[in-house]
Amino acid sequence: MNRIPTGRLFGTSEGSDLVLSRTFRAPAEDVWASITEPDRTARWFGPWEGHGAPGQTIKVRLVYEEQAPWSEMRIEACEPPRRLALSALDEFGAWRIELLLEERDGTTELRFVHHLDTEDAIGEVGPGWEYYLDMLVASRDGSPTPDFDDYYPSMRPYFLGLPQQD
Repeated sequence: MNRIPTGRLFGTSEGSDLVLSRTFRAPAEDVWASITEPDRTARWFGPWEGHGAPGQTIKVRLVYEEQAPWSEMRIEACEPPRRLALSALDEFGAWRIELLLEERDGTTELRFVHHLDTEDAIGEVGPGWEYYLDMLVASRDGSPTPDFDDYYPSMRPYFLGLPQQD
């Protein structure tokens, strides 16, 4: 299947923000549950365990990654049902992400923001986030689960060529 990348790149004072969006015909509270409740995150990203509160560290199982490793993520901010900010540090570097929800007339837009220190891995990171967000869509609407091979390496050139927007 031919997937169309949606990512945009914005310059910031600390680096760049990679921003991807998805829209759901659902209230923000329902979309919030899909990105915060362990049984629902398991359907598209992986389950998590621990105490889900700002300043706390949770363990997330990356079930769609090779060998399904567990990863620690720190909850930087949790403002239901509008904003979730997470950070992690692993062998690939620092990860700082935000999930921002905005509801209008029963439709909710999810803006996924990956705060990048450098754009060195954007050709791999961008397609990965497109895949996971489409996994979220499929988990919510019952559409077929996407195949990662439809995202990478075909989307790599798109992300490598993204111009920074203001």
